[in-house]
Amino acid sequence: MNLNAPAPDFLLPDLDGKFHRLSDYCGQIVVVNFWSAECGWSEQADSAIREYSEAWKGRVFLLRVASNVNETDEMLWDASHARGVDLILKDSTAQVADLYAAQTTPHCFVVDENGLVRYQGAFDDRTFRQRTATRFYLGEAVEALLAGRLPETPETAPYGCTIGRWA
Repeated sequence: MNLNAPAPDFLLPDLDGKFHRLSDYCGQIVVVNFWSAECGWSEQADSAIREYSEAWKGRVFLLRVASNVNETDEMLWDASHARGVDLILKDSTAQVADLYAAQTTPHCFVVDENGLVRYQGAFDDRTFRQRTATRFYLGEAVEALLAGRLPETPETAPYGCTIGRWA
């Protein structure tokens, strides 16, 4: 995925069967977060993102994309309700994950109002050796765009669970 280039458009259904196209959100900041029902790192990201998303309401849209081909609708539904997340898009063949070259869950992409990818990578700076986050990269990127600036850190290495592209 190239930074500062147009984000690839996609069309995916949510868990209720309603379709969402990335380009429908043109003119607004969009976070595309590759998400998993089974991944503990993804669950931790949901908790951290929830704190920020309250302040972003109406200004930033969050599209969680479930691309693990082995995760059933029931698993997605159960995890989304348990975590209190309201919109999960089903990428049941991992085509969108491939289009974005998403590697892990979570793997975050921030798209600006003009449809350009301005950030990609991890949601924070945790590592397997550093268990406590000191920076929230996703939040920093969104806040910079909301303030009319480009993110200071436009790219980081994603971490988490590998996206399962085969059953």
